Amino acid sequence: GTFALYSLLCQHVNLGQNASKQFQRIESDSNLRFFGKQNYLGNLNSKTKELLEKSAIAQRILLIVVMFGTCMVIGDGALTPAISVLSAVQGIQEENSKMTQSAVVGVSAAILILLFLVQRFGTGKVSFLFSPVTIIWFLANAIIGVYNIIKYYPAAFKAVNPYYIVLFFEKNGKHGWRLLGGAILAITGSEAMFADLGHFNKGAIQIAFSFLVYPALMLTYTGQAAYLIKNPEDISRAFYKSLPESVYWPMFVVATLAAIVASQALISATYSIIKQSTALGCFPRVKIVQTSQKNEGRIYSPEINYVVMVMCLAVLLGFRDAAAIGNAYGVAVMGVMLITTCLVTLVMIVVWNLHILLILPFFIIFGLIEVVYLSAVLNKVPQGGWVPFVISGLFLTIMFSWNYGRSKKYEYTMEKKLSPEDLHGLVASVNCRVPGVCFLCSDLLYGLPPILRHYVNNVGSLHEIIIILTIRMVPVKSVLLEERFLVGRLGPKGIYRCLAQYGYRDVPSVEGNEFLNQVIENIKDYIKTREGQYFLGNQGMDDSGILPNSVAENNFSAYEEVQQLESAKNVGAVFVLGKTTLKTSSRTGAFEGFMVDKLYGFLQNNSRSAMSALHVPPAQLLQVGMLYEI
Repeated sequence: GTFALYSLLCQHVNLGQNASKQFQRIESDSNLRFFGKQNYLGNLNSKTKELLEKSAIAQRILLIVVMFGTCMVIGDGALTPAISVLSAVQGIQEENSKMTQSAVVGVSAAILILLFLVQRFGTGKVSFLFSPVTIIWFLANAIIGVYNIIKYYPAAFKAVNPYYIVLFFEKNGKHGWRLLGGAILAITGSEAMFADLGHFNKGAIQIAFSFLVYPALMLTYTGQAAYLIKNPEDISRAFYKSLPESVYWPMFVVATLAAIVASQALISATYSIIKQSTALGCFPRVKIVQTSQKNEGRIYSPEINYVVMVMCLAVLLGFRDAAAIGNAYGVAVMGVMLITTCLVTLVMIVVWNLHILLILPFFIIFGLIEVVYLSAVLNKVPQGGWVPFVISGLFLTIMFSWNYGRSKKYEYTMEKKLSPEDLHGLVASVNCRVPGVCFLCSDLLYGLPPILRHYVNNVGSLHEIIIILTIRMVPVKSVLLEERFLVGRLGPKGIYRCLAQYGYRDVPSVEGNEFLNQVIENIKDYIKTREGQYFLGNQGMDDSGILPNSVAENNFSAYEEVQQLESAKNVGAVFVLGKTTLKTSSRTGAFEGFMVDKLYGFLQNNSRSAMSALHVPPAQLLQVGMLYEI
């Protein structure tokens, strides 16, 4: 998907100047198991990388393109179920002419509502049916295709000759170009195949496509073409009209089931790409439920599920015809494909370090095909092609506003961060130390958050152990448990820094005692070895990023320190979170005021809190209100 490609770019290009600065690279990233290793870059490759790293404008453009591609996939997730189910159910009218279009739409709406309502149970209980349904669907279509070719026009295979492409455009001219807008529906679905990687591995998808899907589709469409050569008047219902009478009802049942399976794939793709967007700070936090203990790709989001359901029903009830929905569907599909091609080309340059002679053919061939198809489907914008742009525009506004607001919040926090001297002064001013562990949550990678001063001034005490905790999402699919925590000492007795790292497939959680135990054990190991990990307390670290020995020194023994940690752990932990309100001052411009006060403020008030996303027990949560005026 688009965000997976963006994550891959983030591994090799330091995109720290973009709005999500808290996701910038740090030195230790290269040690992660799933972090891409940097190869030697050629002249073109290194210049492209340098441009992306130095130009804030280039980074912003790249991020917006990625967001737009993501929004197109979300639009695709609303259109695919509508067109798939409606196309299948419309087949009833071929055998029962008395059935009205309103009845067809009603049946389709009922199937879609049921499909979205059962999402909360996960696909695990019914996924065993997906493979048989899909295999039967493709094999049956292939057999019927062969039957139609033999019966109606055996010479239909001549269509594989490229000569007929030239002949087609010579004969039809501009009208032939317009016809491509309908032909695009033959390849839809391939733009969201990344969702299947959550259920199958790459090899399985490649084998299934090469030896089952592609041959079956070629035989199916060739068979329909052979039928239409003899029966051109049936163009509007080619699939059902070309079926032999004896297999009509069995194929209707299989077609409906296959439409549900296809819809499920795009719904799952929407969950997947929203989770990736949230992990990289480009979408408001939503509830993500893992529906399978064995398969990490099977997830569910109730908020996204019902939003997509409403959009899907709106499309169905608004257009009421599969052909009309197809106009919108084609625009969404080609938009996703073209953006994906551009991102893959960029990955070829700065990640795979391929030669220009390998990059250009890929970009020119795929890019040209997709531009031609996109230009054809854009011709259908007045006939419904505007719908994907409306859906994408809505979600792009949400993503950009959230990203922009988080950027401003992060910049303000960086400006107001505390120095090591401030920390020593705060600790010295506190006379009361409470038993236990306090996780003080912060977005900062470097420096001490201003909430620490605010907390001390209002509460007047500190816990025996203070751990400045930053949950960092790394642009990789997963972070191994042994690589998850980076810890260090901040100087004063009992105050530590912990960076907990997660990939976009990981589900961060501090529920139970497991998280507390893991952090304490890592700090104890750090103390015992005296080697330390990366020091994240302030920007004054040495060039290597290793905690200087002078900072690590204190006037009590490692044994006493470990005992203190163990004692505090046994008492329990509390999580302190700053509930910040971002407001613009009178000096702020109208655009920034609208983005921050209206859009970001609305999203912040209606999104899930960071602590609910981390599953912090309410009894262990303390929120401290703060006002950020920018």
